[in-house]
Amino acid sequence: MKPFRKLGEAAAPDGSLLALFEHDGAYVIRVNGVELMSTRRHHSEDALAELACGALRDQPGAQVLIGGLGLGFTLKAALAVLPPDAHVVVAEIIAEVIDWNRNPDYPLAAEALRDPRVEILHADVADVLTQQPGAFDAVLLDVDNGPDPLTTSGNAHLYRATGIRLAVAALRVGGRLAYWSADEDRGFAATLRSAGLNVTATNVRAHTTAGPKHTVYVAQRTADRRRP
Repeated sequence: MKPFRKLGEAAAPDGSLLALFEHDGAYVIRVNGVELMSTRRHHSEDALAELACGALRDQPGAQVLIGGLGLGFTLKAALAVLPPDAHVVVAEIIAEVIDWNRNPDYPLAAEALRDPRVEILHADVADVLTQQPGAFDAVLLDVDNGPDPLTTSGNAHLYRATGIRLAVAALRVGGRLAYWSADEDRGFAATLRSAGLNVTATNVRAHTTAGPKHTVYVAQRTADRRRP
């Protein structure tokens, strides 16, 4: 069996340890030793972008925010469906994750990050949401394994009512708020609905033909109002 090769590590703001590994041509990010994502299993991350951004393919000047760069698959899938004049902001709180994706020695998201439609921010996505109310046609959040269990405790607020309201406030009328989750969570769907959103939950395999099923939640603003 070929060994895992550690290529780099970084600390999240809450002290969690992230590490990038290569294994037999695949790249993996682990958090505190738990696999968070892999280049071999990214079908559900692609689906996150397709479900959230598919309706924007013909919308001039579409504005999209992606929270969490990861290994770049959600970004690449979004760029594949968005129009040429779209603007995609990617907020990544860990600088080393950005560096790993920019590194030309790793087959990750370097080309996507050079796309003129992309703006990469070394920032907490919650701060970007706060600073840009009513700015986005779609907000995609893939910063953890989902509302429960979390791998990084500092992400918890994004899945609670206050964080959802913050994300809703950053949407334009009719905008879509999408979350990736490792598991289906009916309580989380109920929390989204309590924020005045129409919610659909789609189960998608991690790989196109096999592997566990993940859940993509897409919630839509339908009224021109924001909750306090």
